[in-house]
Amino acid sequence: MELVVGSLWTLTGWTILSLTLFGLAVLAAVLYFDTSVDKTLLEEEKQYYDPIKKKRLRFPSIFQAYESLETPVSLSVIAPAYNEENRIRKFLRETLDYLETRSKKNHSFTFEIIVVDDGSSDNTAKVVLDFIENEGTDDIRVLRLKKNRGKGGAVRRGMMVARGKYLLMADSDAATKFSDVENLERKMESIEKDGKGIVCGSRHHLEEAAIAERTILRNVLMWGFHFLVSFLCVRGIRDTQCGFKLFTRSAAKNVFWNLHVERWAFDVELLYLATRFGIPVAEVAVNWTEIEGSHLSVFGSSVQMGKDLLKIRLAYLFKIWKIDEMPKQKIM
Repeated sequence: MELVVGSLWTLTGWTILSLTLFGLAVLAAVLYFDTSVDKTLLEEEKQYYDPIKKKRLRFPSIFQAYESLETPVSLSVIAPAYNEENRIRKFLRETLDYLETRSKKNHSFTFEIIVVDDGSSDNTAKVVLDFIENEGTDDIRVLRLKKNRGKGGAVRRGMMVARGKYLLMADSDAATKFSDVENLERKMESIEKDGKGIVCGSRHHLEEAAIAERTILRNVLMWGFHFLVSFLCVRGIRDTQCGFKLFTRSAAKNVFWNLHVERWAFDVELLYLATRFGIPVAEVAVNWTEIEGSHLSVFGSSVQMGKDLLKIRLAYLFKIWKIDEMPKQKIM
């Protein structure tokens, strides 16, 4: 009798182990096929149209050494835009006014604005090109993606063609006061090490007031997201999702080349990669205002973010995603 019971327990143990291994294999397969990302730019995406010169020109690459660029700039501003024809003018006006004023005061300061049109179905690209032509400026470029990649995918591709010594990710809804970039730059001076550093704009100081105004559902989803971020991926950053982040050129090359998540949770993977690379990361409070017209669906995006957070943790844990420690020029 004892022999039979022991055999049953052994059989049960092997069954559980087999099912566990099978489950992990299935999970690994799902992650592999659900997490592959095309890092290349299509041939037409490697060029931009200059409405002043009336011709198409080729983008540079972040993999080029800063000193070897034909026209390097101090700061590249990368603004992802999806169906933003009604809000993009305000962003361009405020951003260009600030940058031009700063450049006049300090002639060594140069800049570019790269608007990444993320496969928009409206006239976003046309609005930007008309703005460039009317202003007579060559400091703004439009990278038009053939299909919608998601905010993370759009930002990543914009970073890959930037000329800046420093690169700023900025949402095209102008929700963040643009002059706050100076606060990020001052913080960068104190943390940058070996040419690497990331400074995140933060809205954490506004959270108490926001909690009072939000619905219970939105607050529960927010707390749940913060818990998952801290538990699964990144600790120490109170606002991972603010769309106002400053990168050194070297840091941007490392984290964006290795980025896999292309939707809303991409910021979390960026910061996770920063910890893996040993890149210094800091957080600075910024002035931020809620802007109407967001494309974010609270419930739908929360489900996608939760899925992406789990994907980030498991894909790196099981080494389905590997980190390229020394990215070289591969896409341009």
